[in-house]
Formats: sequence, structure tokens, C-alpha cells
Amino acid sequence: MKIVYDNIIFSLQKSGGISVVWYELLKRLLKERNKDLQIIEYQNANQNIFRSKLDLDFKKRKTLSDYLLLINRYLNPRLKGINDPFIFHSSYYRISTNKNAINITTVHDFIYEKFRSGIKKEIHCYQKKHAILNSDFIICVSENTKNDLLTYYPKINSQKIFVIHNGVSEDYCINSKSNFKIDFEPQKYIIYVGVRDEYKRFDIAVETAKQLKTNLIIVGGGKLSKGEINYINLHLAKNQYKIFTNLSNSNLNDLYSNALCLIYPSTYEGFGIPVIEAQRAGCPVIAYNNGAIKEIIGETALLFNIFNTTEIAKIITDNLFDSTLRNRIISAGLTNSKKYSWEITYEKTRKIYDSLSK
Repeated sequence: MKIVYDNIIFSLQKSGGISVVWYELLKRLLKERNKDLQIIEYQNANQNIFRSKLDLDFKKRKTLSDYLLLINRYLNPRLKGINDPFIFHSSYYRISTNKNAINITTVHDFIYEKFRSGIKKEIHCYQKKHAILNSDFIICVSENTKNDLLTYYPKINSQKIFVIHNGVSEDYCINSKSNFKIDFEPQKYIIYVGVRDEYKRFDIAVETAKQLKTNLIIVGGGKLSKGEINYINLHLAKNQYKIFTNLSNSNLNDLYSNALCLIYPSTYEGFGIPVIEAQRAGCPVIAYNNGAIKEIIGETALLFNIFNTTEIAKIITDNLFDSTLRNRIISAGLTNSKKYSWEITYEKTRKIYDSLSK
């Protein structure tokens, strides 16, 4: 059965967690010579750092004009000319209106529903709701996301929902000999990875670094605003923090491997890929005890329940300044991280495709 992949996410962001997921799936699907695969994408898709790594056969690709992309991103492809049943899987909440389409939607989280407001939220939630209610099958990236889905849409048939966890790149591994120069000694800094929206509680990372009298490395999330810079400068000296964007997996792995810990104070996650990346790199993870993180992080003493930086700093000093306890936590994290791989993610996704082709 023909599979149509909608690469719309590559036109909506230059990088990001959903781009990673889609890249890892598509990379593996392209290797399956026996699959009848068609790809639709817009001309600007190559601006995405993950899409630029893919060599797509032009015979399998239908390239659409960027003209009116701001509108077309919300329109569902008709895909005229496909007259037999086919699988349509979009990277970001679109379905095909072709009567022969078997639509699959991947749901990553409910951030817009929980934390956004205004017209952008209304448009996003309408598109997402339409995709969910009109899909034949739904993939959720965690049990927590599935629970959220059933909370927002209790009438959805749970039999058509599949939980398939995200994976983690094999690029991440313990590497104590860093080739990435950062001017901070090993275990003399904590690392924060990701965007800095309010629900992510970036302020906790800054204030925890202050409590510990250590350095802070900030990765990703785009350029810091003047307000964010001013806030950091209120708590840390200018030589106590560094900011990195668009890092390779290799460089990020070096940062993880030599950090005191990854601090992940987000109040909500659909999955939380950096948690598993860090564990694979031998980096302890201290995180807020929320649903998805509790689900994926495994047994650990490093979850906190209240946003009190004195208490958070105490958890770190009690567990990570003792080499025996630290090594035990690192070992448990490595064991836990082995449960997650993009190969497993892809194989479970492919099983859904294959079941529809019988």
C-alpha cells in the first residue's frame, strides 16, 4: 500500500523535537526499498537542519510552492490522482481529504491547550482537533500524552490510539574527553536544554546555578531576549554562563558528558527527549516530577516536587557530590536509556503501516 509522508514540519521550524522525530522516521522509511513511498513538501523545507541531511529521490517527492504557505499549512491536501487506499501520515496535524486516505496523526503534547492563548491557540487547536477527530489511527509519544488526549477528547475510541515512545540518537554516549571547548571544568557546570517558555521554568535553572555557586550552560531555544539576559545577569556573573545554539549531536554529547547534571524543571512535557539524551551520555538528570518525565526517566532520587531552589540544590549536593551515589545514578540512567531508540520507534510505527496493508 502506498504511504504518503507530509513533510510540513520541515517548513514550520528550522529545528526542534518534532523535526527530530520526523527525520528519524523518514530516514528509516527511505531505506525500505519495497515501500511505495511518496513525499510532499514545500520548497523551503531545506531550511530545516534535519531535512537538509536527507537525500530524497525527486521521483518520490512532490514539491509545493511556498506561496501562501502561512495559509496552506492549515489546509488538508486532497492528493488527487490516488485512486486506491493509501496511508497518509502528516508530520504536523494535517489529514488528506482524499476518500481513499487512511489518515494517521501523531500527537506530541498539549502545550497549546494548556499554556497558550489568543488567536494562534485557537487556530492551532482547531487544526489539531480536526486532525484527531478525522484520523483512523492516532500515535501518542507517551502514556501521559494519551491520557491528555482522552481528557480533551473523551469520546475518542481508545482502540485506535497507539503509544509509541520517542527514541534517542546513538550519537549520545559517555565521553569524558571533550573535544568541544567551553572553558568550564568537568562537573563545574549544570546544563539547560530547550526553549525557555514560562512553563519550562528556566528561572529555576538560573537560580539553582546561583545556589550551587556553579556555572550554567544554556543550549537551544533561540536567541535570548534582553529580559532573559538581564535576569541571568542579576543572578550570575557574565563569566558564569554560556549560550549555545544549533549544536551538533557530537558537541551536545560532550556538554552532557562533562556536566554536573542536566536540569529539567519543565512543568509539562509530552515526552522530554533531552532527558534520555543526557542519560545516554552519562549525565544525571534532575527534573520536576511531572507525568511524562516520571514515565520516561526511570527510578531516580533526582525528581523534585516543589520549585524551591534551595531544596533543589540540596538534592543535587546530597546525590551528585558523592562519587558512589553519582555513579549509581549514572548507571541507572544508562540502563533506563536503553529502553528508548529510534529503531524501536520506527519498528512500532512500521507495524501499524504493515497491518493496514494486509
